[in-house]
Amino acid sequence: MLDGVKHIILVLSGKGGVGKSTVSTQLALGLKESGFKVGLLDVDICGPSIPYLLKLEGHEIHKCPEGWVPVYTDEDKALAVMSIGFLLKDRNDGIVWRGPKKTAMIKTFLSDIYWQDVDYLIVDTPPGTSDEHITVMENVKSLPCDGAILVTTPQAVAIEDVRKELTFCRKTGIPILGIVENMSGFVCPSCQDCTNIFSSGGGRSLSELANVPFLGTLPIDPNVSKSPEQSIIKTIPDSQTATVFKSIIENLTSQKPTVSES
Repeated sequence: MLDGVKHIILVLSGKGGVGKSTVSTQLALGLKESGFKVGLLDVDICGPSIPYLLKLEGHEIHKCPEGWVPVYTDEDKALAVMSIGFLLKDRNDGIVWRGPKKTAMIKTFLSDIYWQDVDYLIVDTPPGTSDEHITVMENVKSLPCDGAILVTTPQAVAIEDVRKELTFCRKTGIPILGIVENMSGFVCPSCQDCTNIFSSGGGRSLSELANVPFLGTLPIDPNVSKSPEQSIIKTIPDSQTATVFKSIIENLTSQKPTVSES
């Protein structure tokens, strides 16, 4: 049930492997560190990775009179998590479902989860613009959905796919909160210098072209992959990655969403 959710933020990308789940997880952890009560919903039915990232694999979900109870990361219940990964017996189990069954599961996630009072619900979506996305859009358009964050990497092929996601957001009326360029350079764990392995600046250029906010550039930071269940803002507050996430969270909690016109 989403009645008690004050803000809904979708994390989208037209391409897989750009780090949507990592960005979603760090956003949720960062918002929690900022004092908000947060929900993290993983609707990537075929590739759920949130339980792995938060080291919650093996946890079971159960039902109460109000609906399905999410998994909480701590006793304070400041971060609630729901994923189909909690329904799988093994991480290697594959989901071989046709569209209607996936759609039904997503509708369940969006209507039958007992989130209680949540300030921000982060929805980690699968790549593309398929049935799952349409189902999510149809179910949140009448709710307090702030909009979507689009995640890309610097390569041209990723930028092109994210451009399609921009079109999808415009057609479905989902406001665009901004674009994040992920994996833009590599941060050396020894000297903290950042080296551009791929090209850079594609996300910013796309945001200028589409007239939507550019939320920041995230490097490849080994510290994030080392402890993905911890907020980088808390563990290494002075790092470039933490600085960018702080800025993104400040933007999310203060800015008004923008609908792209181009």
